[in-house]
Amino acid sequence: MRKQYLNPKEIHEPRFYTHAVTVSGGAKLVFVAGQVSYDRDGVVVGKGDMRAQSEQVFRNLTHSLRAAGAGWGDVVKMNGYMVGMGPDAVNMFREVRARYINAKQYPASTLVGVERLVHEHLLLELEVVAAVADRPKPAAKRKKRR
Repeated sequence: MRKQYLNPKEIHEPRFYTHAVTVSGGAKLVFVAGQVSYDRDGVVVGKGDMRAQSEQVFRNLTHSLRAAGAGWGDVVKMNGYMVGMGPDAVNMFREVRARYINAKQYPASTLVGVERLVHEHLLLELEVVAAVADRPKPAAKRKKRR
């Protein structure tokens, strides 16, 4: 599997994302549904706190990626939805994201400001797509003939 991160010179230089990512060769695609700041019991973590909610969202994404045999280095696309999107909130989000995403290989990303998410206390929702190299299946063992 080969991933290529593309920033065409005809388009502005992106900050904190890549304009296009291609995946070729044998790959398994992993689609992770939008994750929010719920703990294991479905309780909102960090009411009114973008940093705390970002931390929980990235923890939830990490668990989902691992369950599918993927990691952060496999993420090629990220869509985000943020309530109260302003410079401070975006900077807090980026600080948390920087601990998970390789700055030399940002996924193709979009962050959209929204009025509200599914629960009134949620501030952030992120969904990702990852591409994981297909692993060759082990060859079936042959029985020896006598």
